[in-house]
Amino acid sequence: EQPLHGYELKDRIQSLTGHVKAVSDGALYPALTRLESAGLLTKQTEPGAAGAPRQTLSLTDAGRAELLRRLREPSPGEISDRNKYFTLLAFLRHLPDKTERDAVLQRRLDFLDAPARFFSADGKTMRSTDLADPYRRGMIEIAKATRDAERAWLRSELGS
Repeated sequence: EQPLHGYELKDRIQSLTGHVKAVSDGALYPALTRLESAGLLTKQTEPGAAGAPRQTLSLTDAGRAELLRRLREPSPGEISDRNKYFTLLAFLRHLPDKTERDAVLQRRLDFLDAPARFFSADGKTMRSTDLADPYRRGMIEIAKATRDAERAWLRSELGS
């Protein structure tokens, strides 16, 4: 979205994932180094407010192209895993072609429209009414409500 310092980037990433997954320095900074080595990111050293120099991170033209490619062609896991999908969704507006954005949304809707399986017994998917455990019933009911809300939003966005 804009050039950022490493700690600002970490804060932005954490704000996308909320309490679900913390971003560790041990994962972030090696990933940034790999992106820089691949020519997808540049680091500019600037004086810091307290005297210590800070590095501003920016995507290169190749980095922007790779971002657009990944938005355009998300992996199956980026469609099926809700946290990964929400991260993708947070940046989808950067994909300039509405047809391409809609194709990503359609893939998610197709995934959500496929039969969901939570618990099974003897090869048969169990419904919430089949479960004696109120907490497992709750898991299914919450997942269904979330799925229904997301499907309604996707259909609204897609105009279907």
